[in-house]
Amino acid sequence: MSGYFFQRVFAVAEQIPEGRVTSYGAIAKHLGSARSARMVGWAMNKCDTRKVPAHRVVNCKGLLTGKFHFDGTNLMQKLLENEGIVIVDNKIQDFQKHFWDPAKELI
Repeated sequence: MSGYFFQRVFAVAEQIPEGRVTSYGAIAKHLGSARSARMVGWAMNKCDTRKVPAHRVVNCKGLLTGKFHFDGTNLMQKLLENEGIVIVDNKIQDFQKHFWDPAKELI
């Protein structure tokens, strides 16, 4: 089951627009598995970050909790900053402004 679930997670993450972020929980809820945010995190850890913009998936408070899964501890932050997102103390500033909700954006 996790392989199929991971593929569905990757398909959602691939749709996150540049300069926007979403949360593990928002993806899980969109996929009908609201209590599976941790599994979404596991999927992000296993994805090919050259194809899936895993740097755009953060926790529900805008914290860069997945940053240690990128080469170099600041790569996730640098990728987000390159898209115009301001990060202070591992947290996205104006999180709601940048938040992308797959439940509202995807059919």
